[in-house]
Amino acid sequence: MASATVETFVTKQLQLLELERDAEVQERRFWQENSSLKELQSQGVCLLKLQVSSQCTGLCGQLVVTFEPGRCGSAPVLPSNSFTSGDIVGLYDNAANEGGQLASGILTRITQRSVTVAFDESHDFQLSLNRENSYRLLKLANDVTYKRMKKALITLKKHHVGPASSLIEVLFGGSAPSPARDTSTLTFYNTALDPSQKEAVSFALAQKELAIIHGPPGTGKTTTVVEIILQAVGRGLKVLCCAPSNVAVDNLVERLAQWKQRVLRLGHPARLLESVQQHSLDVVLAHGDSAQILADIRRDIDQIFVRSKKTQDKREKSNFRNEIKLLRKELKEREEAAMVQSLTSAHVVLATNTGASPDGPLKLLPESHFDMVVIDECAQALEASCWIPLLKAKKCILAGDHKQLPPTTISHKAALEGLSLSLMERLAEERGASVVRTLTMQYRMHQAVMGWASDAMYHGQLTAHPSVAGRLLRDLPGVAATEETSIPLLLVDTAGCGLFELEEDDSQSKGNPGEVRLVTLHIQALVDAGVQAGDIAVIAPYNFQVDLLRQSLAHKHPELEIKSVDGFQGREKEAVILSFVRSNRKGEVGFLAEDRRINVAVTRARRHVAVICDSHTVTNHAFLKTLVDYFTQHGEVRTAFEYLEDIVPENYAHEASQGHSRAAKPRGPASLARKAGSGWQEGGREAAAAARQDRRKLGTKPLNSEANSQPGLNVGGPDGTERIRAVIAEFVASKETKLGFPASLNSHDRLRVHQIAEEYGLQHVSAGEGKARYITVTKRSPAPLPPTPPNHVWLEQPFGEQSSQAPLDQKALQLERPQREQGGQEQPTKKGQLVAGSGPQKLPQKKKKKEAKAPPARALPAEDDFDALVSAAIKADNTCSFAKCSASIVTLGQLCQLCGRRYCLSHHLPEIHGCGEKARAHARQRISREGVLYAGSGTKDRSLDPARRAQLQRRLDMKLGELNSQRTSKRKEKGKGT
Repeated sequence: MASATVETFVTKQLQLLELERDAEVQERRFWQENSSLKELQSQGVCLLKLQVSSQCTGLCGQLVVTFEPGRCGSAPVLPSNSFTSGDIVGLYDNAANEGGQLASGILTRITQRSVTVAFDESHDFQLSLNRENSYRLLKLANDVTYKRMKKALITLKKHHVGPASSLIEVLFGGSAPSPARDTSTLTFYNTALDPSQKEAVSFALAQKELAIIHGPPGTGKTTTVVEIILQAVGRGLKVLCCAPSNVAVDNLVERLAQWKQRVLRLGHPARLLESVQQHSLDVVLAHGDSAQILADIRRDIDQIFVRSKKTQDKREKSNFRNEIKLLRKELKEREEAAMVQSLTSAHVVLATNTGASPDGPLKLLPESHFDMVVIDECAQALEASCWIPLLKAKKCILAGDHKQLPPTTISHKAALEGLSLSLMERLAEERGASVVRTLTMQYRMHQAVMGWASDAMYHGQLTAHPSVAGRLLRDLPGVAATEETSIPLLLVDTAGCGLFELEEDDSQSKGNPGEVRLVTLHIQALVDAGVQAGDIAVIAPYNFQVDLLRQSLAHKHPELEIKSVDGFQGREKEAVILSFVRSNRKGEVGFLAEDRRINVAVTRARRHVAVICDSHTVTNHAFLKTLVDYFTQHGEVRTAFEYLEDIVPENYAHEASQGHSRAAKPRGPASLARKAGSGWQEGGREAAAAARQDRRKLGTKPLNSEANSQPGLNVGGPDGTERIRAVIAEFVASKETKLGFPASLNSHDRLRVHQIAEEYGLQHVSAGEGKARYITVTKRSPAPLPPTPPNHVWLEQPFGEQSSQAPLDQKALQLERPQREQGGQEQPTKKGQLVAGSGPQKLPQKKKKKEAKAPPARALPAEDDFDALVSAAIKADNTCSFAKCSASIVTLGQLCQLCGRRYCLSHHLPEIHGCGEKARAHARQRISREGVLYAGSGTKDRSLDPARRAQLQRRLDMKLGELNSQRTSKRKEKGKGT
């Protein structure tokens, strides 16, 4: 049974690997033949305009060169890219586009500002780099990995022989796992292990062939794996420990070295972290007992080679050649003997999956040298790569989390057909709980951050350790307790704000400048509270958005980490800000639909997660909807209206036109915090801070209104939108002028109140803090004002600002302005502000005779008749805003979404009252964004339906055939006549 299964598996995997390899080769060829260098950089496989910042001689005589972006900018950073430690890269002269490769090396380290590459120096290659020249790096394909995986799969076919024969039978279902051993007397090296970790260790040691350790984020998976290895070494077992990446292997080396174990790290020294290089095979050999003897032999070979060059005697040359041959044989034997000694004396040998290949140093060991193979991060490795080390032992321990990102593949077809299915995921699905133990106590995240991942991905099994369950950003040293640092979860909802996504030219990558502005504001709030920028990470799913974020933030916060989701797996930060980018009318979420990708992004945070997204778009996907619902229920939810003041009121309406705002000005939730000249570039953050301070002052107590206690205002729940609409409709039909909504509404219901109130043409103001936030809705027609104290004048207040007085209409002030200017009495006051201590304001003087042609209904009263002034303002508010029209709009009127004024039915069209150009520009933007034509927006698409086109084509062919036959018959008749 297992034989047929293994044969089928190997055949299928070889086909999929061939697809993957072909896809990579075609991709590389396409890049080189059809893409410019700039396009290659945008695709993340090339870095341009690099200059040498330093170079030195590294381990084993390597030339280590650090490159930085050209020094044209004040704080240059590398563009977003897919380079990682261990990649093979080619070095080229940037000035010569067609020039050949200068050298190839191994990338050892990459940051946002530099990239370090190690080049092998040899006697026939001397690399000389000029610090003033410009260079580029290009990622190169690596054939070695594919060859080793294919070789391992071919060897797997001979599974009846070798140390792993019984293991292969179990892994392919040919036989059941052997009965477990008794490990009741186990003494743990690490006494701080929790119960789930201890159970996993005991289970792994008791199993004879297979054990899977499932470690969700922050549950101490590496700690558990290290304990298993220590226990195995304590029992006299030889362990081969592998992982798919060099970083994961080096992490295990560091942890094991702390327990004073004999560990040996295989691999190219350039791919190793500096902290573990002392454990690498090359360094161990360089400091071994035979190191001096080997150096002497190499020196003898060089000397004899020089002497052979000088002599002309053939017999003497032949003797020299024989002597060199003998010395090289001795050198090889001594080197192999030294490696064997190092390998056999090590308790644990560590390498990447492909680094454990039999064509490397491990070929010197006996076939059955290792008793156990441990593969960490197994869920991120291709199954074919796992079989390279698995063939060397009769027992394996697999550790990882198959609920996070799967193995990376290039070929979409190969991934769909099973290449992206990891060994761990396959066995977990096939065998289930009989071979899997899950770690359940997590030590990274606040319990609110953990809760969503636990419910959505891990069946509610996770529990936050008391040491992390309640810790917040405000608990960090030097961090103040503010709104932002006192909450673990924050959702900033851009729904209805017009902050639509953009698409990069000639690419499928997406960006969202509006979300970049929101991210910038939130980061500034955290930094102002004392959070270090190095403790914050910004994660976005698209490289275009990553570039936009870096352009906006890198110069101000150089320590801030900004990466894609894939680039941040395995990392963690105190605070994480997620920009979901996608915001469109079609509800498309792209590869945000990958559940595991979102799981990775959210679980990188320890104390605080902020998600910035368009809930209307992302909730079209069921899994993302669970995230939004969880943040709504357990966190604080704000809308973009509370941050940005350039969002126009028309965006509140569901069906209103929405344009993409580009020039931003930050603000807080209360509009009255705006300051003169406090734009985005100058003091915007101070305006937002002042707004939040005003909100604290104004919103500490809920509105005392009878409406708040009415049972009909309990508008929450699934039918909340209709209930809100009914309540507001009833309010509009009543004689009441003010309607208060209770603080019990959640943020989404408050957003619906704003939207529906705007549809009805009502004023709507939000105030209060957190759960005490409430909304007041008032009718736009102003109620009679109370007596005004001396030396004070109330001016008209803009839309959305908070005030205890009913505002005058803007139209009345516009009518008043020419008369004030004529009399020189205009005061330099801001709209919506109380001018105190300025004495009684003079009302406008009468116009000259030349200007006295305005309609008598709009003439303003004398300065001492305040009631008449109010009446005139009310009348102006109920009159068409068109300059020469006095029609009433109380019953029939239309609000222009472009200028915010109301007009009668004769003048409501934008082309009539002066908004025609704005309307045309808005229509062009909407058409280019959505690709849909609307009435009056352009020429109708008159292309035929394909079926109709085919039918007409057939009729045309028949007609042409008939005409052709008629023409032929006429020719024949003429021929007969002649």
